[in-house]
Amino acid sequence: MEILNKKISAILFHGEKFSYGPEEFGNIMKSLKNQSRVFEDVIIIADGSPDLSQCKMDHVSVRQGNLETLSAELKKAVKACKGDYVVLIDNLTSEINLKQAYNETMLLTMARKPRAGLVYADYDLKTISGIQEKHLLKHHIGRVRDNMDFGKVLFVPKALLAESIDESVRYKTWYDLRLRISEKAELVHLANRYSGSLYTVVAPSTSANVFDYLLASKESQLEAEIIVTEHLKRIGAYLAPQQNYHRRPEKNTELAATVIIPVGRRPEFIGAALESVFGQTVQNIEVIVVVNGGVDDPTIPEVKKYMEGGEKYDGGKPPVRLKVVDVNNIGLCLNLGTEMAKGKYYVQLDSDDRLKPDAVKKVIQLFESDENIGMVIGSYEVWELKDNGDYNRMKEIPVVTHDEWTEDNGRNNLLRINGAGAPRCIPFTVIQEIGYFDMNDTPFARNYGEDYDMVNRIAEQYKIGRIFDPIYEVVRHSGGTDHNIDESTVNRNDEAKDQMRMETVHRRIKINQNK
Repeated sequence: MEILNKKISAILFHGEKFSYGPEEFGNIMKSLKNQSRVFEDVIIIADGSPDLSQCKMDHVSVRQGNLETLSAELKKAVKACKGDYVVLIDNLTSEINLKQAYNETMLLTMARKPRAGLVYADYDLKTISGIQEKHLLKHHIGRVRDNMDFGKVLFVPKALLAESIDESVRYKTWYDLRLRISEKAELVHLANRYSGSLYTVVAPSTSANVFDYLLASKESQLEAEIIVTEHLKRIGAYLAPQQNYHRRPEKNTELAATVIIPVGRRPEFIGAALESVFGQTVQNIEVIVVVNGGVDDPTIPEVKKYMEGGEKYDGGKPPVRLKVVDVNNIGLCLNLGTEMAKGKYYVQLDSDDRLKPDAVKKVIQLFESDENIGMVIGSYEVWELKDNGDYNRMKEIPVVTHDEWTEDNGRNNLLRINGAGAPRCIPFTVIQEIGYFDMNDTPFARNYGEDYDMVNRIAEQYKIGRIFDPIYEVVRHSGGTDHNIDESTVNRNDEAKDQMRMETVHRRIKINQNK
């Protein structure tokens, strides 16, 4: 086949301050030399002098460059490549070893997928505890978040690569590159079932943490916002400032707000959550607790203590109403609460979290300030519940303001990240108009992201009000689901939200076509 005669180049990096040494770098070079389909040339972008004595290899060139301006250096290196295809090896933080059949596999993939503009593959992660197979997700138009793992090795046609690199990008080179390529060609994923990974990454394994993005620099976050915004413009899914906004539907209600708490088998937390509602500076509210563990759920007796006849009942405090179901479905709980509510606005409260005393007051004030606001999103602190029952503020995590939610561009930038802030508060008329909360009817959704699609839909029609003062306390504890979660759970959660992103992108393209 003609494509098997195509030439392949490789680009990798060398830095004097890399976390691994000359021996590990030599291992990378050996894996390149041992390819059954040899490289036409190998270019090393270096900020020092790499030791190549361990692997004498023909057609290797070293280009001195500044790794802090990665895109610009990469652009120059690609121009110098002699191959028809380029293997991009992101060895900036890890030793990476290609399997011997890597190049042959890639060429045959290109023969099978003539529209392919980038091929990425599952890989093995080698740590001190052993080998872990990393199974990546297949690309689609909704995969626009900046933390999606495409692995450490990419195979790209040289011509397409050369025209897709933006030299001005400083922090998010790989993110910008794959979004640009996705606009012009197919991104192909090669999966591994067993012993089929195409390369090995030698690095310490890390656990997933939903707060990791908070540690990224402000400059990096702003650049990523520009990248996703420009991508959405190019594919026709960008919403301009104030585009499509209109007045929210109004309805006279008995109470100002309803706090809905979905809960299953968490009797040890529900009291603190309820007490935070009772402590609100606005008392013309109610709380609906929807217990989803059936009639034997141990949370029920704890809730009844705060209801009429219970030992902790106080008639002067906001009333507590109880609904019991035997289906563990968070979206169902929220929808049932919506149908029961006597308040004007829904206020989010998870069973193991707490509202600040002025939370409801600030939410209502913001709604009343602008009739185009269809949702209010607050900011929160992260607290930790110790084994001894003490609550401690985790000061190493800053107040989560989600200040990427700007009035002009927040709804576009939301597609890049997984979070929208808390608490999320919505007029019940808008919830019903939009079509209620997701009830695990989105593919891959399993009690995760039940309101993510709703946030996107509301943002397409209404202004999003933001409160940047902390009005909510997220509580981390050993039984929580927001940190130290395994890879399969992370992938399933990402699949669910990316599916919602895909639907959002298609929907917004139609909005722009019909405007």
